[in-house]
Amino acid sequence: MDYNGALDAAIGRLHEEGRYRTFIDIERRNGHFPHAVWSTPEGTRKDIVVWCGNDYLGMGQQPVVLQAMHEALDATGAGSGGTRNISGTTVYHKRLEQSLADLHQKEAALVFTSAYIANDATLSTLPKLFPGLIIYSDALNHASMIEGVRRNGGAKRVFRHNDVAHLRQLLEADDSAAPKLIAFESIYSMDGDFGPIEAICDLADEFGALTYIDEVHAVGMYGPRGAGVAERDGLMHRIDIINGTLAKAYGVQGGYIAASAKMCDAVRSYAPGFIFSTSLPPAVVAGAEASVEFLKTAQHLRDKQQEHARILKMRLRALGLPIIDHGSHIVPVHVGDPVHCKAISDMLLSRHGIYVQPINFPTVPRGTERLRFTPSPVHNPRMIDDLVRAMDGLWSHCALNRAEISA
Repeated sequence: MDYNGALDAAIGRLHEEGRYRTFIDIERRNGHFPHAVWSTPEGTRKDIVVWCGNDYLGMGQQPVVLQAMHEALDATGAGSGGTRNISGTTVYHKRLEQSLADLHQKEAALVFTSAYIANDATLSTLPKLFPGLIIYSDALNHASMIEGVRRNGGAKRVFRHNDVAHLRQLLEADDSAAPKLIAFESIYSMDGDFGPIEAICDLADEFGALTYIDEVHAVGMYGPRGAGVAERDGLMHRIDIINGTLAKAYGVQGGYIAASAKMCDAVRSYAPGFIFSTSLPPAVVAGAEASVEFLKTAQHLRDKQQEHARILKMRLRALGLPIIDHGSHIVPVHVGDPVHCKAISDMLLSRHGIYVQPINFPTVPRGTERLRFTPSPVHNPRMIDDLVRAMDGLWSHCALNRAEISA
């Protein structure tokens, strides 16, 4: 076997298809984000504006968060020193879990090293807790959910994206006595569309199924205290397991589930992804708790972010650019070709100092390649002006289609 040759061929295919992914080396500037410094391939340094980050509200530079992290670092040192079962559970971890349980109005919460691990570990463990469990999974669920469902060894059904009628058909076809769980998301991050939470909860009640929702792109962003779309819609009490992240709107690191005390106890006791992982450092956990608590009363940041998202959508739409708008805070612009998508991304960065990563297959289906913008409260009107002008010029440069602009 020519192992090097096989690697060359695999990487070469990505280049040929125009979807080879390049790391952009950037240095965030505390107190000045979304400004950052790009270390170019030529070895120079260039000031840029980040338009594709998941630090949706700029909490990664919030003084309250940084102060909490500094204090915990000075008090405890760098790492946690072990897994949660062996010396890695600190007062900081317990406080964060209490804060998250309060946020989602659940009895308990369980913190993982990432939301990916939280999804994977929980969904792959549930069939051990409920023998014969059937999991019904939305076709566009995140890779972490798909992986967890795939690895659990139990029965699975995939329903068409947000298609409640198809979900009903699948539920009706199975044994009414079998344990069931419906896994879906509140916001699907590539299109920015919302899951039909209430309709799915109605089906869950009718068929005796548990509900599992991924609120990763919604926690901190929606609801009067930032608990997500389920809180905004008054439906949190109807969700059995909520998955969230501390690495997006909360600006730090980690993931979690919030559920009943018994559910969290069972998952922590059976999930290998939790049992055998070193816990998050206390400084990270302290920063996350400070961020969660801060955003429980920071509606002004959510309002400003939504305002900037609406403005950017309106301005891009006025230019005839094909934005995908489902009313969320995410602003995808459909390009539909991997080569053009990467070319526009490269030119935005090199010519205009604007960083937005191209989103190509397999993250999205072929033919739906897009640029995904994430406006934040810390993007100002001038930055929006610069982005809109640059997109207008590059869209013409690449001779891409525009929608008809109404007078």
